[in-house]
Amino acid sequence: MTTTTRPAEASGTFAIGGDLVVNRLGFGSMQLTGEGVWGEPRDPEEAVRVLRRAVELGVTLIDTADSYGPFVAERLIKKALHPYPDELVIATKAGFTRQGPGEWRPLGRPEYLRQQAELSLRHLGVERIDLFQLHRIDPAVPVADQVGELALLQQEGKIRHIGLSEVSVEDVEEAGKSARIVSVQNLYNLAHRDAEPLLEYAEANDIAFIPWFPLATGSLAKEGGPLAEAAAGHGATPSQLALAWLLRRSPVMLPIPGTSKVAHLEDNVTAATVTLTDEQFEALSKGA
Repeated sequence: MTTTTRPAEASGTFAIGGDLVVNRLGFGSMQLTGEGVWGEPRDPEEAVRVLRRAVELGVTLIDTADSYGPFVAERLIKKALHPYPDELVIATKAGFTRQGPGEWRPLGRPEYLRQQAELSLRHLGVERIDLFQLHRIDPAVPVADQVGELALLQQEGKIRHIGLSEVSVEDVEEAGKSARIVSVQNLYNLAHRDAEPLLEYAEANDIAFIPWFPLATGSLAKEGGPLAEAAAGHGATPSQLALAWLLRRSPVMLPIPGTSKVAHLEDNVTAATVTLTDEQFEALSKGA
């Protein structure tokens, strides 16, 4: 039963891969690291509090990556939450190398992906990663080699499910020749919907769609804008309505808003309790 103390439960559930049941409003850990997604956070203890509070609020999906820090976010998750609650699903990613703050370079060589998976197992303190996502497809390496290595790790029991990030429908179909793909993670929000065809494909195939950068409200939240007007009527914030819109948009949508502050986390998770009418949903959709 959903309660006011666990508002994330109001977002409903989705079974990733058919067997990993999560509350649809999750948490993304990228902002827990230092500036440029590099190094330690300014306030490590607040980062730990954020993670523990997220679970208290009913969040059961935490998204992270080896490249966040690098490895800083994964180690914070272990520090804050290990041993993990049975209901908690931790998704991580590999496929980028980091040279410094704000620098990201794809690397999909099979031996590198295997190395990073092994490191993530250690840093998270788990024997099997619930959802392991290819952070980017490396154009210099055949897709079959990249996804095939993840499939081998899956066969070895080190990965439960495989996902992709920032891909097209064609990419998913190509990767699907080497392994079952259960999730996709692309840039998508009320103001940026280029990934609409992928979302429709995900919905048709019961694939989890994890939108990153879900809170790009921008001009939508300006005074007199559609989000600001609707937020005033709801007694909610524009960001909460942007998340409510995502949750309403599709049953396979799993938003993962991130933050480094407990207060902001609480505001975000409360979005799960905001219900949009058909008229409000359509107005926001057209207003964008």
